[in-house]
Amino acid sequence: MELFFRYVGENWLYLVELTYQHILMVVSGLLLALMAGVPLGILAARVPKLAGVILASANVVQVFPSLAMLVLLMIVFGLGFNTVVIGLFLYSLLPVIRNTYVGLTQVDPAITEAGRGVGMNPLQLLVLVQFPLALPFVFTGIRVAAVIAIGVATIAPLIGGEGLGREIYSGINMDNSARLYAGAIPAAALALLADFLLGYLQRRVGRQRKAASKTTA
Repeated sequence: MELFFRYVGENWLYLVELTYQHILMVVSGLLLALMAGVPLGILAARVPKLAGVILASANVVQVFPSLAMLVLLMIVFGLGFNTVVIGLFLYSLLPVIRNTYVGLTQVDPAITEAGRGVGMNPLQLLVLVQFPLALPFVFTGIRVAAVIAIGVATIAPLIGGEGLGREIYSGINMDNSARLYAGAIPAAALALLADFLLGYLQRRVGRQRKAASKTTA
């Protein structure tokens, strides 16, 4: 452990840079997944005939081995940041799509009917009633996707990416435990922090949802 703390003390600026790069890759992939996954989840909920196709397609991507997926993407898009982000986007899709779909299908039909009764059109129902009620489920999907993306991002250096995985693989190749831990510990801490923060937001949204339901009742 003494070697680890000495290495961190001497290279903390470099480690901060790698952590920033890691976070940037993960956030970029997650934002793309939200931009595509939420509409696809809404479409699956609105058109039941498409739900199976959409969920099955996303599931195929999810079960594909991460390293094999990134290598295939590297062949098409080349080495570097963009390829890693595309891979993280694909791996983050299923949790976002599935939880958006589940959240919308779990909305009480009586609430939807009440909205129709006051003259809301389908778009107003979605934006003002259904989606806000589905938000706790959506946050669950984002939470799962974030943890997955942080883990997958550690293999980014194998296809020319940056991030904390660079220290992990350098430590393995050089048989240097200090460098290995300097990459692995911050990556694990990022995953725990993301899970905690998104879990907190999920619980807060859930409490607001319950409070709003009681007020409406």
